[in-house]
Amino acid sequence: MILKNPVADRTAPLPAYKRIALVAHDHEKATLLAWAECNRALLAQHELCATGTTGRLLAERLGLPVQCYLSGPLGGDQQIGAKIAERMIDVLVFFWDPLESQPHDPDVKALLRLAAVWNIPCATTVATADFIFSSPLLGVAYPRALRETLSHIERKPLG
Repeated sequence: MILKNPVADRTAPLPAYKRIALVAHDHEKATLLAWAECNRALLAQHELCATGTTGRLLAERLGLPVQCYLSGPLGGDQQIGAKIAERMIDVLVFFWDPLESQPHDPDVKALLRLAAVWNIPCATTVATADFIFSSPLLGVAYPRALRETLSHIERKPLG
């Protein structure tokens, strides 16, 4: 069920053809690769991008084109975050190890925050990714609400 957006002019629809970012920390790369292999047919229907090594491994394993950004610790998480803010990424699949400290934890938090700010589907676990990718909403246009985000952008500066 799609909830009716109370402010129709405050939407930025997610297209039926999604741009999907795939990110995985070192300890989660094998999990993401296995999940992606099981969902190859669905992933093949969309545009894929990923951070450094993850993207190269996905392209090799799946035989699909994957736009690769820098490695996460070298700025790849920030590059993907920028693409989310530019509305160039529609879904984020980000498998990370919550029990493992990362030297670029601020980048990780920023990436997850941007997914929430721009109201895009974000899977951080296999279960969540399975729910998103089994949803009929994945293959259709979706009226994503951006009321607070757009209101914040349009605020007049003080002074």
